[in-house]
Amino acid sequence: MKKTTQLKQMLNSNELEFIMEAHNGLSARIVEEAGFKGIWGSGLTISASLGVRDNNEASWTQVLEVLEFMNDATSLPILLDGDTGYGNFNNMRRLVSKLEQRGIGGVCIEDKLFPKTNSFISGETQPLADIDEFCGKIKAAKDTQKDDDFCVVARLESFIAGWGLDEALRRAEAYRQAGADAILVHSKKSTFAEIELFMKEWGNRHPIVIVPTKYYSTPTDKFRDLGVSLVIWANHLLRTSITAMQKTVGQIYTDQSLMHVEGAIASVSEVFRLQGAEELSEAEKRYLPTSGKEVSSIILAASQGNLGELTEDRPKTLLKINGKSILSMQIDDFNRVGIKDITVVRGFAKDKINQSNISKVDNDIYLQTKELYSLYLAKDKIKSTTVISYGDIVFKNYILNDLLNDENDFTVIVDADVNMEGTNQDFVTTDRAYSKKLYSDTVRFVKMASDLKRDEINGEFIGLWKVSPKGANLLKDSLEKLSQREDFYNLTLADLFHEIVNFTPIAVKYIKGSWLDIDTIVDLQKAGDLS
Repeated sequence: MKKTTQLKQMLNSNELEFIMEAHNGLSARIVEEAGFKGIWGSGLTISASLGVRDNNEASWTQVLEVLEFMNDATSLPILLDGDTGYGNFNNMRRLVSKLEQRGIGGVCIEDKLFPKTNSFISGETQPLADIDEFCGKIKAAKDTQKDDDFCVVARLESFIAGWGLDEALRRAEAYRQAGADAILVHSKKSTFAEIELFMKEWGNRHPIVIVPTKYYSTPTDKFRDLGVSLVIWANHLLRTSITAMQKTVGQIYTDQSLMHVEGAIASVSEVFRLQGAEELSEAEKRYLPTSGKEVSSIILAASQGNLGELTEDRPKTLLKINGKSILSMQIDDFNRVGIKDITVVRGFAKDKINQSNISKVDNDIYLQTKELYSLYLAKDKIKSTTVISYGDIVFKNYILNDLLNDENDFTVIVDADVNMEGTNQDFVTTDRAYSKKLYSDTVRFVKMASDLKRDEINGEFIGLWKVSPKGANLLKDSLEKLSQREDFYNLTLADLFHEIVNFTPIAVKYIKGSWLDIDTIVDLQKAGDLS
């Protein structure tokens, strides 16, 4: 259904309808997600968001630009607060044409003089437009519109100007006769009295819109009983955001830290979600050139870790280093090299891994299984070239670039600088020890275990490896074969690598440091320096 039709149906509905203020694309999307059926494009809040006064200091073209972003961000109809129409009948005609071009549902214009004065500014005179001149503006708008369902709402400012009920009724009837699709009756009294008197005299002869900003304590059923068609909640998102921003900026200024605000504000991933980052990720897969090399990644992040209170209620992959989780750092690293297809295997406290720009696979028996089972669960995500990583490692970005540039079917990253005092290490034996002369030569994996003899150790597997498109198929075959073993739950990547080297080589790419496996609080502190 067209947005104009949606708005017109709301104005003519037998039920009381509601629309909510928005002032940019983000707030428009939030309004839609809350369940509202329409949006009020408030002149006050749009101008305030631009940092100017509600006195037509923002030009109509600037308002239109904001409105276009709002309209693109939502499927809801927008009723623009068009002030006085930004001039005379001719300005009104051009405004309607431009609003229709952008798919806006309708416009509300008020019977005051240009430039307008906000209705709620105390002590200001509120001169009204000549009735015949304003009716001509309404007729010009209705004659200009090409869409029969585009709505023009005439806003009565008689009560604001102190002219009383009789003048309000006289103007409302004139505007109805001029072709307005609805009448907005405005009041700045703290009670509903003026609007109630008007409604009783009006007699439901035409749709009525109200803005209960000042008489907010009036029960909504009162509006319903008197036959109001549409209620506008006119400025509350902007006012809420001002309060929240003032509180947050004050806290940060006082603390000189983010410690007390980070947990109380929306996450960056929530911002990405509202921006539609996931849709962009999917679109990139469809439309971006891949130079014949599509790359995906799998992060094995099911384990809890054993860092005391730090991992009591969250998995190790969510431990923060310089304010950013290990998982987020890996995702960013993958994104930088063009890897957008990222799958995370979750386990402990899985619901806390909720980034919107990843796919998720759950290992619900993570306590009974090793990392190989987690990889097996994600085997359908092994496509073409695939990078596989443990979820508790941090590494310099050049390592990932070197890995992607390697042409072998299976390639593992091995650190030649082995710290023999570590724990849970995957020691590796290769066919040649590290040497600077090996830069362009292929080194072969021989075996991997945590209990190799000292003279067998050529390095430590860091938990990062890659398969080519051919390797991806061989990897899935190996996973299926190993899954038939009775001890499958207890198998590790070492068992997988030993299975693979029975029929095809695994290449080793040496590094010297530049990574960390986060197993202890000391590791976490060191990682801060690394990043």
